[in-house]
Amino acid sequence: MNGSYQPKTAVQRGQARGFSLIELLVVVAIILIIAAIAIPNLIKAKISANEAATVTSIHAINTAEITYQSANPSIGFSALLSDLGPAGGGYLDNVLAGGQKSGYQFTYAPVGTTPYLQYTVTADPLTRGVTGQRGFYSSESNVTRYNLTGTATGNDNALQ
Repeated sequence: MNGSYQPKTAVQRGQARGFSLIELLVVVAIILIIAAIAIPNLIKAKISANEAATVTSIHAINTAEITYQSANPSIGFSALLSDLGPAGGGYLDNVLAGGQKSGYQFTYAPVGTTPYLQYTVTADPLTRGVTGQRGFYSSESNVTRYNLTGTATGNDNALQ
């Protein structure tokens, strides 16, 4: 039957099909609840990753210092962190030699006079609670120490 009656669909009658405002608000509310759960976990994961990268960077600085001291016995350890970078000995990448990496600020200081037989390096988060939580410390002893609330020193707990 070619000429049989076929009712018009809702779209053909001029009534658009779609979601109601209430349905859209429910979906948005669900998305916001999921985001409220996920974002703090994402921030914690980022802090954890930055802290792990910082501990690795401190280890790289310690290794570079030992190598630098072996290559330059009359100088001892380097006078500046940048002396270990590409422009200096080439032991560290230019970002770490610049003193800032993975949300942390690295502060290097030789102890005494030439030849430098001791040094200290500290790493503090750029924004505590956002880029990192713990402060780190190391020296020529090659032991990395941490402090949960402030700048770490040689008297703080060692990483296990």
